[in-house]
Amino acid sequence: MRPATGTETAYAELDRRLLEVRLVPPRLRAGTVSRATMIDAARTSGRRVVGITAPAGYGKSTLLAEWAARDERAVAWVSLDRLDDDPQHLLVVLASAVARALPGQADLVAGMTGPGTSVLGRAAPRLASALRAAATPFVLLLDDLHVLRSPACHDALGVVFADIPAGSQLVAASRSAQPHLPRLRAAGDTVEIGAADLALDVAGTERLFEAARVPVTHDVAAAVTERTEGWPAGVYLASLVARHGDPRDVTVTGGDPYVADYLKREAFERVPATVQRFLRRTSVLEVLSAPLCDAVLGVRTSQRLLRQLEAANLFLVPLDRRRELFRYHALFRDFLLGELAVAEPGLAETLRVRAADWFESQGSPEQAVEHLLPTTERDRCVRLVTRIVMTNFQGGRIATIHRWLRALGDEAISRHPPLAVLAGYVAVYEGHPLEAERWGAVADAASYDGETVDGTTSFDSARAMFRALRCPHGPGPMLEDARRALAAEPAWSLWRDTALTLAGIALLLEGDVAGATSHLEDAIETALAVGSADTLVISAGVLGQLEMDSGRWQDAAGHVQVALDTVRTHRMDDYPTAALGFAVGARLALRRGDLAGVRDLLTRGMAARVSCSRVFPTLAVRARLQLARVCWSTGDVASARHLLREVDDVLAHRPALGTLVDEAVRLRAAVSADPQRGTPGSTGAPLTPAELRLLPYLQTHLTIREIAERLFVTRNTVSSQVGSIYRKLGVSSRGGAVARATEMGLLGS
Repeated sequence: MRPATGTETAYAELDRRLLEVRLVPPRLRAGTVSRATMIDAARTSGRRVVGITAPAGYGKSTLLAEWAARDERAVAWVSLDRLDDDPQHLLVVLASAVARALPGQADLVAGMTGPGTSVLGRAAPRLASALRAAATPFVLLLDDLHVLRSPACHDALGVVFADIPAGSQLVAASRSAQPHLPRLRAAGDTVEIGAADLALDVAGTERLFEAARVPVTHDVAAAVTERTEGWPAGVYLASLVARHGDPRDVTVTGGDPYVADYLKREAFERVPATVQRFLRRTSVLEVLSAPLCDAVLGVRTSQRLLRQLEAANLFLVPLDRRRELFRYHALFRDFLLGELAVAEPGLAETLRVRAADWFESQGSPEQAVEHLLPTTERDRCVRLVTRIVMTNFQGGRIATIHRWLRALGDEAISRHPPLAVLAGYVAVYEGHPLEAERWGAVADAASYDGETVDGTTSFDSARAMFRALRCPHGPGPMLEDARRALAAEPAWSLWRDTALTLAGIALLLEGDVAGATSHLEDAIETALAVGSADTLVISAGVLGQLEMDSGRWQDAAGHVQVALDTVRTHRMDDYPTAALGFAVGARLALRRGDLAGVRDLLTRGMAARVSCSRVFPTLAVRARLQLARVCWSTGDVASARHLLREVDDVLAHRPALGTLVDEAVRLRAAVSADPQRGTPGSTGAPLTPAELRLLPYLQTHLTIREIAERLFVTRNTVSSQVGSIYRKLGVSSRGGAVARATEMGLLGS
């Protein structure tokens, strides 16, 4: 329940620059072998997707850069890297590129944030809609697609790619098979370029030697082409060799297992020992800059060496127009890392730790974590992740957090109980009760008196708040835990609003409305001061309910508006806390006779309840009771009864919820006493949380089996849920279900 920053995911200046350079096409080097004929044929083919698939060294990036320079349409460019292997982060990067290229998309990036449940349900459809509605034709160029290994990333891309409009194109380059191509190939909607197409002919070899200022006869060029099998990187290596010997001696080929030996003999060993050492040691860095290299190597000469390496064309690729950021060619970097392991074993870890030091000092803790993860510096990495995990969670980088936690391992997390608490919060907000309870048990059994870096004053305070949120033992212990945290967290603490909110909810469960109101009002004031969106929505939502229960509708309206405005401002539609905001908003709209508003807010509340699970029982029950009350009042008895059954499921695990139990009993009695209340327009049973989780996958071209694998359920379960979705939405196909769900507001932006 930390501040939800929405779009304020706070890239440090360095991170913003690193993103910026990935959104700009690289400049073409002088003497590059042109692929103009190939590009123009693909560009004018009328097909929406172009796939370029070939191993390293075939000039894929160069082809894309030439395409960007030749195309008269708006150009959106993304150089993907391994950190983009997170569906939410990937969509943010794609949206950033689209916003740069197309007018009128200033708020597109903000629409990509939110918990993982919104990736297919809202973020990907929002981006697809922006592309579909583009006022001008465009080309979206994606380089290094092979770095995306997560199926969730390709699921999201499938939704986005489906809406590329006629006249526009997606062009993706990859070293490995592109998952979206088979379906498009069957539809005749793709152009595919492979290694055979990119292999150089004799004329291409001659042009490359000419650019390297190496004289070559036609016969020698033909021999080099034959021996390298037209592999562009091999031809380039041959041109380097030709500066010092006879190119007819070249034996390297695209499939040669001795490429490393070749690089060492003909490129690496020809430079001075000081340069070899620089190359070897800086190979641990994915992006190079002079200040970073100086920090890692303990020197002040990196700027000069980088300029020399670039001038010598020694596999150094500039990333920005100011020539301040570089990377090594992938083949060369692999070779250098091998050299480092052999020549200076064990040094790589020291170098990575120094890189982490530099990134952290530059305000880029996420980059520091990435450099620490491969090292044995587990304790430091754990502390750093503890400091930034909630900021990244609120920024929607769920897959990144899971990757960090998985890399650290349960044992390392358990040894640092503050991180176990935060891992539990992430599980709560994603709607994973078993995982949240597991981390809660770890925290409850732990002792820790070390320094806290998550903003709390102590581990005891953090643990008490997490236990209060889960309310495992009823209102009394919940209030004790909340008061323990309140006593520990001073007025300036970023967590005080959380403690106030939990104390207010506990008092309300005990029937102390006045005490609850006082704490919740203080929580709102504190949350506004620190920018904590989640607690603002909960506190304002509960106060709005209390005012409506007492008939003070004017006072209620102010609280409800605060909750709804917060959800809108921070784009929290898919957060579990939003379910309560939408529910009380629907109740107020019903009082005002705004039936369209009731339908809209009910739909959004029902969707948000997906992550509102039993592990946050007070929120799960309260939100569902408010939603059920509105459904019953509008004649939708089937939905009201279904929501009450979900309440019973929560109470089966958390039976001691005080006044909420009484409220559920009263509403259930009212619904049962009026069985004829339903109207002819009643919608029938609503989609269950499980069906709502499945619904976004119907936009993809995944099979039933593949969807089951994504959701970790059986094929029969998915088949049954799909049939239920069709029945409840009144459709008979996936397309019909998607169209109806989009019309209802369950999918899309």
